[in-house]
Amino acid sequence: MPVLRSQHLSHSGLSHRPLRARRRHRRPMSPARSNCGPSTGSSKQVRRHRGQLEANIDVGRLQYLLAAAEIGSFRRAAEILGVHQSSVSRAAQQLEELLGVSLFERGHFGVRLTQAGHRFLADAMPAVEQLDAARRSAGAVGRAEVGIVRVGIFTSLAGGFLRQLLHCYSSRFPSVSIDVHDGGRREHLAAVRTHRLDIAFITGAGPIEKCETAELWRERVYVAMPSDHPLAAKDRIEWNLLQNAHFIVSRSEPGPEVHSYIMRRSADFSTYPNIEEKAVLQDTLMNLVALGQGITLVSAAWNSVAVPGLVLRPLTAAEDIVPFSAVWSPKNDNPALRRLLSVAHILAGRWRKGSSDWATETSFSACMKQLPID
Repeated sequence: MPVLRSQHLSHSGLSHRPLRARRRHRRPMSPARSNCGPSTGSSKQVRRHRGQLEANIDVGRLQYLLAAAEIGSFRRAAEILGVHQSSVSRAAQQLEELLGVSLFERGHFGVRLTQAGHRFLADAMPAVEQLDAARRSAGAVGRAEVGIVRVGIFTSLAGGFLRQLLHCYSSRFPSVSIDVHDGGRREHLAAVRTHRLDIAFITGAGPIEKCETAELWRERVYVAMPSDHPLAAKDRIEWNLLQNAHFIVSRSEPGPEVHSYIMRRSADFSTYPNIEEKAVLQDTLMNLVALGQGITLVSAAWNSVAVPGLVLRPLTAAEDIVPFSAVWSPKNDNPALRRLLSVAHILAGRWRKGSSDWATETSFSACMKQLPID
């Protein structure tokens, strides 16, 4: 019953074309068989396939191929690389499938590169060497063997703890550059928070907002005066002897902090000090002191600096011992900074056994042997 069959198909929503014709009509045409060239979607598929191909050619597979090509055997290459033979042969087979060419000739002689294999490895070698160099370089930075650490300082490097610290660190990590910046407390803290400095060493102790701190050492405050000053004959100075003194400080750091210190200590004796500001750097200020223009206060590190006509005398009070702290950002992940913190804690006698963040007692002993004897 042709008519009834046709009506049934019509009611079911299907066309009257033969089944074979319908299937041929629904089959998408390939770009090669199309007269108008590949479509945009086909181009995207080609690019996607190419990207997947490049991603699948990893360095490990290339190293397997290089070893097999040099030795002439998948088995012996696997033995040298410390992997299973199947890993090497499978890597070669997968690359051949990805590239669509044979890279090796296989036979009773073992394996040897085809012409396509020679060309492929010759082009791939620079990339392998560059990636291997990048891996070694990144590993060296991660171990703080190379790199840079930016340090803000407040005191002199002529002597004392800070000089020892930087000397020890540079001895243990000679390929790490130490970039030292002079400055004041406020300037250094702003630079640490914005990672323009990795670490700063400043006076004082206690918590600082958005920073990690560690008190590392203390220094006694000294009075710098000309050698012919009346107080130069004394071995030690008590603060009440300075009530009528003429102080000079620099306008630049550390002058402002020295000015504040003089004001604070003078207030303990209910006196108002005579302080004159000079538009000079600290080194010039010390020479002005030697020339008799006034006295000033300095840290113990200045004992290692020889200035003609200048003498230093320590203040006796316990209040005149100043703590120095390291300050750094908890968000700073510079490996060179972590190493510097380890060495700093070691020199301060604060190492912890079993900690990956701090170095060991053995490292401390090795470091101390390299320190100069003052």
